[in-house]
Amino acid sequence: MAKPTPPADPRGKVVYFLWSNFPRFVLLGLIVLILFLMSTIKEQSRIVAANKAAETPNERPPVNVVTYIVSPGPISDRINLPGAVEPWTNLLLMAKINGSVTEVLVNEGDSVKKGDVLARIEDDDFRIAVDRAKAAYKLAQSEYLRDKSLYDKGVTPISALDTKLTRMETAKADYDNARLMLSRTIVTSPMNGVIRKMEAKVGLQLSVGDPVAEILEVDRMKAIIGIPESDVTAVQKLDRVDITIQALDNRVFTGKKHFLSPSPETTARLYNLELEIDNPDGSILAGMFVRADLVKSHVENGLAVPFYSVISRNDEKFVFVEENGVATRRNVSLGIMEGWKVQIIDGVKPGDKVLVEGHRDVENQQRINVVKTVSSTTGMTL
Repeated sequence: MAKPTPPADPRGKVVYFLWSNFPRFVLLGLIVLILFLMSTIKEQSRIVAANKAAETPNERPPVNVVTYIVSPGPISDRINLPGAVEPWTNLLLMAKINGSVTEVLVNEGDSVKKGDVLARIEDDDFRIAVDRAKAAYKLAQSEYLRDKSLYDKGVTPISALDTKLTRMETAKADYDNARLMLSRTIVTSPMNGVIRKMEAKVGLQLSVGDPVAEILEVDRMKAIIGIPESDVTAVQKLDRVDITIQALDNRVFTGKKHFLSPSPETTARLYNLELEIDNPDGSILAGMFVRADLVKSHVENGLAVPFYSVISRNDEKFVFVEENGVATRRNVSLGIMEGWKVQIIDGVKPGDKVLVEGHRDVENQQRINVVKTVSSTTGMTL
């Protein structure tokens, strides 16, 4: 199709130009209209947002909290360490002579007193030796006395008297030694205790140094507690320590400090603390496990709060205190800890109500709603 020829007159040219570019004019108008509408909508949105922000209150709604009333009370810095019970004395009784056992008078587990006879060793040879030594001593004694009488009369020289004196003293020593060896055929207990093990059996041939019996002193026991290096200085000041024995229904005993090792006893660098425990009824047995409650320091009237109520932020520690329905921030200095409590050295006073629940959801000077006030940590959940 042939392209139309534009008119020659000016008016026709204008009409022709407008008609031929009409779609472009329509598109341009639509674009301008869209831009205008977008600008209008954006402005209206800004106005609506500003009005909404103006209608919204700046104050956050109150937060439900639980408060804890601060009051003076005792608080201790303590550590609880494990240990084990050992007998106060563990004595291995050895044979002092050679001989065959002829009688055993006790059994394992028997209680014995100091001086009780435990066993007897064949004594025939030792009795003969005593008789021989006694006779030799009597002879030497009579010879000495005879020569002394002669010496007093000036008949015997002093050298002869000295010889007889030496012979008599030697015979006396032999006689005493024979009686000592005879006494060792009766094996007695050197202390009060319990027979843990009886090695001697009837007919057993013993040599010097062979074990006869193992005796435990159990009327008092000792608890061995491993003390970490960091706590040695504090433990050195202690005199008595409470210990709990779980095997005895968690009975608590008081142990008196007996000895603190001057050097570590294990590769874990633990220093052994020995505690003396009275055991008159014998209920405490060797090998029982114990827990020692070591009080490193004590404050009688300290102010303490639950440790989880203290917030740490930017190297600062603080709590929130309720004042007229508002949470007020208080910077605090901490002291010793015991269980769920931590001592507050500075920052709170008796009677203050410290936030212990909900405190991590508030800011300084924010309004709060106290739903519960307690004086202990029992039942503190919101």
